[in-house]
Amino acid sequence: MAKALAKSNSISVNRLMDELATIALANVDARVRFETRAARGNRKRALALLDKLDRAG
Repeated sequence: MAKALAKSNSISVNRLMDELATIALANVDARVRFETRAARGNRKRALALLDKLDRAG
């Protein structure tokens, strides 16, 4: 399956694996950043901001 996907994208299997690993690492990084910011955040303030956006939009 990986071989067919690589071929359909005109890249080697090694390049495909490299690209998939890069995407996976970026996703983990984004999740860690989000969770870190969420832990520091103020839930009441965030909900008030979302309410304000709902009223504006």
